[in-house]
Amino acid sequence: MPSKIKINRVKSVLADMDISQKELAKKVKKTPTTISRICNNESQPTLKLLREIALALNVDIRDLLIPTPPKHS
Repeated sequence: MPSKIKINRVKSVLADMDISQKELAKKVKKTPTTISRICNNESQPTLKLLREIALALNVDIRDLLIPTPPKHS
């Protein structure tokens, strides 16, 4: 079974801010299941939802993503 590629850091940001997935779900008007799937990297949010999450948490949208390695020339 292939391992999941971790793309977002929503779960980490929520933990750092001591906010539950359920609270975030209410803030962005999504189901707790949807937020759980995003937090576990089982699915990825659309860019629109990622922006809504960033606004709801008052963080830079880039804080919600795992950075890619820098390109070497």
